[in-house]
Amino acid sequence: MKISYNWLKQFVQIDKTPQELSLILTNVGLEVESVEKVQPVVGGLEGLVIGEVLTCVQHPNADRLRITTVNVGGKENLQIVCGAPNVGPGQKVVVATVGTTVYPLEGEPFKIKESKIRGELSQGMICAEDEIGLGKSHDGIMILDEDTEIGIRAKDHFKMDDDFVFEIGLTPNRADAASHLGVARDLAAYFRSEYEMPDLLTFKTDNENLVISVEVEDLAACPRYSSLTLSGVTVKESPEWLKDKLKVIGLRPINNVVDITNYVLHGLGQPLHAFDADKITGGKVIVKKVAEGTPFITLDDVERKLSADDLMICNTEAPMCIAGVFGGKSSGVDTNTKNIFLESAYFNSVSVRKTSKRHGLKTDASFRYERGTDPEITVTALKYAALLIKELAGGEISSSVSDIYPSPIKPFEFEVSYTNINKLIGANIPSTEIKHIITALGISATNTSDDTLALRVPSFKVDVTRECDITEEVLRIYGYDNIEIPAKVNASLSYSVKPEKENTHNVIADMLAANGYAEIMCNSLTKSAYSKNLDEAVFILNPLSSDLNVMRQNLLMPALESVAYNQNRKNADVKFYEFGKTYHLINEQYVERPRLLLLISGAKQSEQWNHNAKSSTFYNLKSAVDAIISRLGIASYQSDDLNDENFAYGIKYFRGDKTLVSFGAASKADRKVADVNAEVFYADFDWATLLDIVRKNKIVHKDVSKYPQVRRDLSLLIDQNVTFDTLKGIAFKTDKKLIKEIGVFDVYVGDKLPEGKKSYALNFILQDEEQTLTDKQIENTMQKLIANLTAQAGAEIRK
Repeated sequence: MKISYNWLKQFVQIDKTPQELSLILTNVGLEVESVEKVQPVVGGLEGLVIGEVLTCVQHPNADRLRITTVNVGGKENLQIVCGAPNVGPGQKVVVATVGTTVYPLEGEPFKIKESKIRGELSQGMICAEDEIGLGKSHDGIMILDEDTEIGIRAKDHFKMDDDFVFEIGLTPNRADAASHLGVARDLAAYFRSEYEMPDLLTFKTDNENLVISVEVEDLAACPRYSSLTLSGVTVKESPEWLKDKLKVIGLRPINNVVDITNYVLHGLGQPLHAFDADKITGGKVIVKKVAEGTPFITLDDVERKLSADDLMICNTEAPMCIAGVFGGKSSGVDTNTKNIFLESAYFNSVSVRKTSKRHGLKTDASFRYERGTDPEITVTALKYAALLIKELAGGEISSSVSDIYPSPIKPFEFEVSYTNINKLIGANIPSTEIKHIITALGISATNTSDDTLALRVPSFKVDVTRECDITEEVLRIYGYDNIEIPAKVNASLSYSVKPEKENTHNVIADMLAANGYAEIMCNSLTKSAYSKNLDEAVFILNPLSSDLNVMRQNLLMPALESVAYNQNRKNADVKFYEFGKTYHLINEQYVERPRLLLLISGAKQSEQWNHNAKSSTFYNLKSAVDAIISRLGIASYQSDDLNDENFAYGIKYFRGDKTLVSFGAASKADRKVADVNAEVFYADFDWATLLDIVRKNKIVHKDVSKYPQVRRDLSLLIDQNVTFDTLKGIAFKTDKKLIKEIGVFDVYVGDKLPEGKKSYALNFILQDEEQTLTDKQIENTMQKLIANLTAQAGAEIRK
């Protein structure tokens, strides 16, 4: 949502710079994502001043040039060579002085320099309106009124102050702030001042010459419908001030009537719609739902098939507008329009949201209706727009305000306690301060006791219905930064089931972070195209978009989006981890599964002067997986090759029928969908299963052995299908007491070996925790080991 700094000043007094105000807005809950300086015309008329032509004589060396003397309010007058046919003495003009950059409507900007033109000195330029972006005419220079002050800046004369636009990330619960008025209301509360509403004292009905009756058939979808008519209007281009207001916040001006409805929408937060009254067949407006499949052409020239659940604004013969969403092609205002029917309604937010999603239409009006507009402002906005139309388009107000509102929406009424508010906040804010903040936000507050307030919350505060909501309102205006951290923290001892999930989570997170992994937190909402089993997918009933229409079934695909994002920004070397949940619909039951994802891609470490960059491999991931399993104290588990469509290849660790972790290379299909070109290795841990195992672990403390370890190496020639795990299992079965560790320090496969064979070099760590090993013990163990490896694995010992 875009908010204009200068526009805000129409509602509340501001003595802060745009940068200071951006921090204040963020602190009160309206997060400012960016602040952009905007100028009404390119260049902002910088360097241009108002001058007076004192003399004007013919150039001696050019028939079409004249030499002028211009007073620009400085110590000395300027000599300027001018080619405009209409230049003459006594004129007030716009002058670009030396050093000024001029931005013409067409062509490239250029800088004014002191130079000689046909042998005569020229110290500036007298400007035409198209040369400085103020118009399209190039017939001659701009000639200003005789009473124009000399020497002032052109931007001051034309009242073209620079503006600043705040891009606010509006959260769904802050519908009350979806306008300049809403933002100003928060600022007024923060500054402890007042905000101003438009002056409607001059509003009156001129006649009753154009009365159009209104009938609302569906009051549930349209609780309030306000309207009036205007006759004799002239639809034309809007004045510059109105066009500038809209262009600053990114809107394209259309005509004075449509621009006024947009101006009121973004100013007050109330959507309006203007119909050509002469196109309302039967002289009657009916708010109703039409038959399923009814064709309707919208303003974008697209024919849409209406749903029986779509609320429509109709005449006696056909629909004219999709209520709260989009206007129709045949009923809109154009340059031929003379009479207007102006609508200001309150539509049910759920009804508008469903219609907007159904037709894929996102408009400024639907954005506000979906979040909840203020039912009490419809008439105010209607009168304000009517006054502006009379001012800018002429005409008369030709009907009284029609306001169909049979069941007024009542304010929320409840009581709050100063004690509870302070208890929730964790501070002692004076009761007078709390009450002042509440009333400054437009909430009526009456003391029922020394500690209790009876509140009437206005309808525009759609999210404030409970005491905790009021506490949040008070806290954001009072300021989170103003709440001191207490020097003393009270706590009580409590028994909790071991292991504590948070502690275990933090232990693993700290270990991964210490090893260069960055934590990511991806959106749980993702696109259904990522789902490989749509029967188990949890779909969103009213998705924000097609890219967020299903709950994720795995952590990989959102993480691959993060990899693609980084790789597109030349950050190809990534190591990520994420603790998250996956969501499934199994046997009509919703199931959440806690998972841990590890992911690596790119180089293992960056290139340095003393070594080249090396790409990450499966074994880099495996070492991280083994470290996690070891850190959790899990010692006994089995492993097997993966046969899973989610992996190109990989391994799984399991106990019985429960998989602890699956890890390997991401499939090409998944990488292609996420637009990731580089190879990616990832591990998917079943975090719930791991916690169950950890819960059963017993912590055993023992002394460090006093006796030394002994290392022995063996070189084996084995079949290629024999795995290291097989050799490891044989070794531990040979002597569980003495053999402590087994490792591979060399692997060779090549043409120097028999076909189907490979060479492994293994090291064995032997230790007796009760005595020092003798040579005889070591030799006996190694001989048994050689015999078992030969018999059970078909190994040949290489000398």
